[in-house]
This record gives sequence, C-alpha cells and structure tokens, in this order.
Amino acid sequence: MLRYYVTDRARADVFSAARRAIDAGVDMIQVREKDMDGGPLLRLVCQIVAAAKGTRTRILVNDRLDVALAAGADGVHLPANGLRVALVRSRIDLVGISTHTLDEVQRAEADGADFAVFGPIFETPGKTAVGLERLSEVTRGTGLPVYGIGGVTMKNATDVIAAGATGIAGIRLFQS
Repeated sequence: MLRYYVTDRARADVFSAARRAIDAGVDMIQVREKDMDGGPLLRLVCQIVAAAKGTRTRILVNDRLDVALAAGADGVHLPANGLRVALVRSRIDLVGISTHTLDEVQRAEADGADFAVFGPIFETPGKTAVGLERLSEVTRGTGLPVYGIGGVTMKNATDVIAAGATGIAGIRLFQS
C-alpha cells in the first residue's frame, strides 16, 4: 500500500513530522503550507528535500512550481482549480492533482498528471464524505493512480485499497 503524507503546520511541526514519515518509508510527502510566504516555504522544503535525499520518499510542493524547482523537489501537487497539469508538465518530473469528481480525475489523466488524490472518502472536520462507492467508480473510470484521502485511518485503509485506490493519503494519519 502506497502512503502519501500531506503536511499541516497547524497540527504538527512540519519538519519533525516529515522526518518521521521519511524514516517510516512514506512514499510521498506533499508540503501543503498554503499560507506560508515564499522564503520560509523554500527553506522548509529545502530541509525536507535534504532529509529525504537517498531515501525512496519523494517530495512535492503544493501549488508552487517555483518553490518546487528552486528546492530541488521531485514534483508539484496542484489543486483541482489551480494551474492545469499541461502547463507544468514539461518543467518538473512528478505532477499530482487534488480531485473531487470523476471528471476532474479524467481531465487530470488527459492532461498528463502522474496521479490524483481523491476525496474526502470519509467524514472529516468540515468536509462531507464522498464514500467508498464513489472512490470505486473513480478508480474504475481512470487508468491514473488514485490515492484516497479524507478521514483515512489504519483501520479503514484496507477498505480504501479494496475500493481500487493505489494508496492512502492523509494529514492526521501520519502526524500521530
């Protein structure tokens, strides 16, 4: 099962949590500090990239191609309503995208995304679940690897994989 950690400095020290995730062999880390200014974000991403060097963990930056390139990150993660994959594809190796519908996943696939993060699968604070059935419909409707996110725990992770997801993604899941 592939694992994808999404950072949130409001919930934990990002570098410490990323270091634990790297040590645990998490496949990808998305540095998702949307409100962080460019300079501090670049320094944080550089630290995480350095910590992951020589490991299997790949580092992506949320919606900031400039920071990803400057830090030597592996990729960028785009929001569903952000830049189109086709605009960044030629500049960076790994492109993921957040999605909430089958249409968004199919558009990401057509644009050349490497994977999609789909959800929220289960209820989360402030977000309504789309459910395992919808996840299954999405994974059957695309050839793109799909990570399930939203309320995923180690107890329900097997249900997410059984619904066809390539892996699991989360914030709280990897910060405890």
